[in-house]
Amino acid sequence: MIVPFPAGGATDILARALSQKLGEKLGQTIVVDNRPGAGGTIGADAAAKSPADGYTLLLSTSSTHSIGPAINPRIPYNAETDFTPISYVAISPNVVLVPNTSPARTMREFMDHARKNPGRLNYASSGNGTIVHLTTEYFKAQSETYMVHIPYRGTALSMPDLISGKVDVLFDSLVTGMPHVKDGKLRALAVTSAKRTALAPDLPAVSETLPGFESVTWFGIYGPKNLSSDLVAKVNQGVNAALAESDVKERFARLGAEPTGGTPQGFAAMVKADTAKWKKIITDRKITAD
Repeated sequence: MIVPFPAGGATDILARALSQKLGEKLGQTIVVDNRPGAGGTIGADAAAKSPADGYTLLLSTSSTHSIGPAINPRIPYNAETDFTPISYVAISPNVVLVPNTSPARTMREFMDHARKNPGRLNYASSGNGTIVHLTTEYFKAQSETYMVHIPYRGTALSMPDLISGKVDVLFDSLVTGMPHVKDGKLRALAVTSAKRTALAPDLPAVSETLPGFESVTWFGIYGPKNLSSDLVAKVNQGVNAALAESDVKERFARLGAEPTGGTPQGFAAMVKADTAKWKKIITDRKITAD
């Protein structure tokens, strides 16, 4: 199982939790092969060029198959035609964080505050073209607000400025964001999943204030193109069975991820819709990765 990100990161840990249980279901030992670099492009390209024999799988994410292709036309593979979709694995929503000094205690209050102060509020991101950057620009477009972008090299580096009030808002991952909320250093307003999530049951969804709003990082399994339907069905069944196991659910929850599962067709349709959404945001907002 090629993981196109470094060992020790969330994608890698999720892959190891899944691969161990999937291996039991398939009667095979699955080795996690980290191939990081270029925002996931290097590992994804290696998977695309592997033999279609069922012995190479790719744990893909929004970065490799939705955002990457939409923001970088020079990637060395075609995300739609160079792979065989096998299974949707999980989603990981973000949480909207504001300083304790913010006048906003709800998403409605935050939107009203931003609208009354166009250009005076700023937001942090983990860098240009990242899911955090795009999610906030998507929010700005949907809520008709204007805030200034301050990119950091990862959301962790923005935390001191957010806590001190130098930054007004951050759409961070649940795993890295919620500990600061529990420590009383930040205020959480909502989650970015389409509906409320069991991962943060006390928080509303942004969509309750801004209908239709959804932004999640997704994870899914692909094989190389031309993978036989029998192999696709076998691995898909194994993934769905693995995701149903309580220990896999628990390990995913610690990573801020919810298991999804489903059919290969459903997975492909989700990715197609997600790519179209981000492509529109990238085009409309003139976003580049530079």
